Amino acid sequence: MASSCRLAHSSFSFSVKTHQKPFQRQTPVVKLSPRNYPGTSFLKLGNLLHGRAQPCLSHKKRAQNIQAVSIPVPPSTMNDAEYRRKLSESYGFTQIGEPLTDDITLRDIIETFPKKVFEIDDVKAWKTILISITSYTLGIFMIAKSPWYLLPLAWAWTGTAVTGFFVIGHDCAHKSFSRNKLVEDIIGTLAFLPLIYPYEPWRFKHDRHHAKTNMLAEDTAWCPISKEKFDSAPAFRKAIVYGYGPFRTWMSIAHWLLWHFDLKKFRPNEVKRVQISLACVFAFVAIGWPLIIWKTGLVGWIKFWLMPWLGYHFWMSTFTMVHHTAPHIPFKSSDEWDAAQAQLNGTVHCNYPRWIEILCHDINVHIPHHISPRIPSYNLRAAHKSLQENWGKHLNEATWNWRLMKTIMTVCHVYSEEENYVSFDEVAPDESQPITFLKKVMPDFT
Repeated sequence: MASSCRLAHSSFSFSVKTHQKPFQRQTPVVKLSPRNYPGTSFLKLGNLLHGRAQPCLSHKKRAQNIQAVSIPVPPSTMNDAEYRRKLSESYGFTQIGEPLTDDITLRDIIETFPKKVFEIDDVKAWKTILISITSYTLGIFMIAKSPWYLLPLAWAWTGTAVTGFFVIGHDCAHKSFSRNKLVEDIIGTLAFLPLIYPYEPWRFKHDRHHAKTNMLAEDTAWCPISKEKFDSAPAFRKAIVYGYGPFRTWMSIAHWLLWHFDLKKFRPNEVKRVQISLACVFAFVAIGWPLIIWKTGLVGWIKFWLMPWLGYHFWMSTFTMVHHTAPHIPFKSSDEWDAAQAQLNGTVHCNYPRWIEILCHDINVHIPHHISPRIPSYNLRAAHKSLQENWGKHLNEATWNWRLMKTIMTVCHVYSEEENYVSFDEVAPDESQPITFLKKVMPDFT
């Protein structure tokens, strides 16, 4: 029987509730509180939770099927290894990291990296370009030659290959591709053109993401929606529910449109470079699209450009939300935010099938990149190995699985100071049919 969990912070209690409408209470099956267990802290309650409240988080080994639920995570409880293990199993992680102590700074972590991970290697850098050009060319050939029933496979390959161009531009934007900065700007601009991404606007906004990772209302990558904003937009509530739910793996399209083409979003000293990037993108569209349509027709434009582009945005959205979104990862206001906690504890390493990692140049090895964006993509694995040796117990790690995606898409919606996230079907049950549908149809296995 599926169940949902809620830790009430005010009474330090844990309740297990059966199916019910949101906010309706039933007699708790299990109740743990300091009154019932004198002297019991949250850390000990975490152990009791997993010892006695098994209807909530226990699982049958053979079935390997756990219903993803959002559980408020008190900081003291997160220091308990067994509690984190159970949470990681419930959310689809292989490990949820132990919180850092307040005396650890980002500089302390950076200084543990071997110096070689920061070294730019021109041969390795140009090898990434060769891999992307070759894999993209192969993808176009596959699209041209595949029968209709194999086209989805060809599009999946080509969309993943073109994501490699984005990662190359991403390295250029962080000045970790070449020692020649003009070369970096040229390569970055060209790499982004097939994606219709303006290089400089993206670079400026992405720098802000690194400076304010998981900072509430300041991070430009992927923030939870506030309850106030959700309630203030009745005309768009359904669109928001769909965007953060079923269409979340393509929400980067909305981000692309809203953040990168409006000159008013940039500082005066940035506008000139933004205009140059926009001119390059518009020139590519004005010349490239008509050529594609002239040679292959409108159907050819859909086959050769649009479908791989949608494949790229699938990975852009998926990588971004997996890197920084989970029920236990908090977003903090600027006065509470800590750089080391956000970049090490608030970033996720996720393993994908190796062919995806090769075509996308290890962008999934993301924690070292957030510790220092100066590390080139081809050195991320060595840097991650260093993190595992020196800070391994603090890392969030996963291997991509359906439970992980289901947790993100059905739980991580509206910001809650107490719980990090509240799902739409709790906040607006009458408008959350897409979320209810996802909970029913999405697989839940790791």
